[in-house]
This record gives sequence, structure tokens and C-alpha cells, in this order.
Amino acid sequence: MNVTAKPAVPVEMGTSPSQSWKVTPDAVDMTRPAPPVRPLAIAAEPQNITVDAAKSALLIVDMQNDFCTRGGWLDSRGIDISPNRKPIQPLASLIKAFRTNQIPVVWVNWGVRKDLLNISPSLRHAHNPRGDEPGIAQPVPGTRSEVIAIGSWGAQVVDEINPGEADIQIIKHRFSAFWDTETDAVLRNMGIKTLFVSGVNMDQCVMTTLEDASFLGYDTILIEDGTATTSPEYCVQAVLYNVKLLFGFVTQSAAILEALVAADQR
Repeated sequence: MNVTAKPAVPVEMGTSPSQSWKVTPDAVDMTRPAPPVRPLAIAAEPQNITVDAAKSALLIVDMQNDFCTRGGWLDSRGIDISPNRKPIQPLASLIKAFRTNQIPVVWVNWGVRKDLLNISPSLRHAHNPRGDEPGIAQPVPGTRSEVIAIGSWGAQVVDEINPGEADIQIIKHRFSAFWDTETDAVLRNMGIKTLFVSGVNMDQCVMTTLEDASFLGYDTILIEDGTATTSPEYCVQAVLYNVKLLFGFVTQSAAILEALVAADQR
């Protein structure tokens, strides 16, 4: 009796259908079918924009206790952290909406090695310019902070939006989320083209991250009320000016939420 062999079921090799090969013992299908376009029309500056939700992600930078919480590193230095807490509520709303709409949320946070073997003197100096204060990875007396050290309380995301084990989490050890990290590889394997960028500090880690993303070819959109800085106001104005002039677009959390609601109603 002849028995017809069943065709082999392809094995999907990749992070999603649009980024995967389909493999059988005899053949490899590399076509990677594109997901349906999910347009979001968003009010922005210097122009309104339309992005594809299927190729977008919310990138949140450094919303960590050392920068945003009483008893953290910045607070211990006498710096007013209240500006850095302002993005918490807008981001809480965005995180919920992005998760509901199955748009990835990516957290990129400081987490330096405690032995500092991959940290240069210039970076150590940037965090302790006079040499007479606790530097990165060192405990701050009277606080719960070991300055942005991996695994420490200071490096944890603030309680109000702490993702726990949810979403996608990446550790960095430079100002930019893209320098010597897995960020670019993760985003490309997910098929991400557009980044909604948020977090703190706007003129430091957020700006360098956004610039590097732009240089790498991502569409970059700064969420103005989803980012902040403890620096002077002129630093904020310089960032907004340069983003709109050179690196991308600026929008508000409400505009993104409105676009998501409008897309659901279509």
C-alpha cells in the first residue's frame, strides 16, 4: 500500500511573521510577508505626520529612581527632580494605550557594571566632575542609591510605571541607547521603523538617543510632554528647535492617544 507523505509543516524562524523565514527540510522561504499597514494620523510639528503602527514602538529612556525619585542620585545632589516626574502621567496613559493596541513598548535604562570595566574616565568625570562626590556605581550615603548600578534601586524604573517583567527591556551604559547596546538589533528584528521617543533627561540621554536613531535611519518623533529635564529651560528649547529642524518631529501624548482612538474607529 502506498502512503503519501504529508508535506512538512514549515518552522517559523524569527520574532514575528513579517520578520521570519519559513523553513522545511527541503526549502527556506525568505519572503517575509509584510503586515497590514495600520496608519496613525498625528498632529505634530513642524508638520503633521502619518505613521504605521505596525512598524512603530514607544521608546522610554531612563525613567529611573536615580533621576526621578526622592532619595535617588539627583535628589541627593540637591537637584530639583520635580520636572523629571512630569512625564510619569502622560507615559502611563501612553503605555496602556500602546499595549492595548499591540504596539511595542521598549525601555532603555542605565545599568552600569559595578566594576566599571567598560566605563571610560570621561564618563566617570561627567557624573562626578569635581571628584569629591559618589560616582557612578557607588553608594550615596543616606540614600538607597548606588548610582545607576545594574540591579540597584537607583537603576529601577519609578514605581508608577515600572513594567516589571513586561515589554522589552534593554540596559545601556552610555548616554545614547544605541551605543554599544543591542537596541538597534532588537528594533530591526521587530521590523520597527518609527520611534516615539520619551523619558529623561531630554537634553542628554533622550536627545543623544534620538539623534543616533535618526542617523541609523529610524523615523524619530519626540513626545514633548513625555520627556523632561532638570536642566535650564533654554536646554529644552534647544532640543525642541533642533529636533524640528534636523532630526524629526515633536508631538504631544494627547495627539498620539487621539490618533489611536481614531484608528480604532475606522
